[in-house]
Amino acid sequence: MTARSETEMVAGRDWLAALRRYFAFTAVAHLIWEFAHLPLYTIWLTGTTGELVFAAVHCTGGDILIALSAVMLSLFLFGKGAWPAERRIPVVAGAVVFGLVYTIFSEWLNIEIREAWAYRDLMPVIPVLGAGLSPVLQWIVVPLTGFSLARVLPTVRRSQGTVNV
Repeated sequence: MTARSETEMVAGRDWLAALRRYFAFTAVAHLIWEFAHLPLYTIWLTGTTGELVFAAVHCTGGDILIALSAVMLSLFLFGKGAWPAERRIPVVAGAVVFGLVYTIFSEWLNIEIREAWAYRDLMPVIPVLGAGLSPVLQWIVVPLTGFSLARVLPTVRRSQGTVNV
């Protein structure tokens, strides 16, 4: 075997572990973020405790679907079989951009068109985009942190009853 094919084989085993670590982190981080920025929306003043919990959990479900879609589209367009060892930066950049674009569109659609939710005066709004700063930062901070952790955390491998870290 050549050195390149060995590297690709090892990297081929690492992509699933990296994705698992990424999605585990982002699911928890998005849930925390959704609860943390609830006071920036009008539902904070008008909603019951049950409605607030439902909104945060519901939005987290959407965040997970956005994250899955953004990562898969980015991997499809920019990835290689040896990801994350190779083409890591284009995949991460693509996933962040896809997540941001969808989030900005969704914020506009749900605030301006559907009027499904509204910002309080406390929410800083990005002037040109009309999107709240908190959801925009969420789709920069959470994915970048998630990808960083997915890359640096050790992979646990099991072979013949032993665990190698």
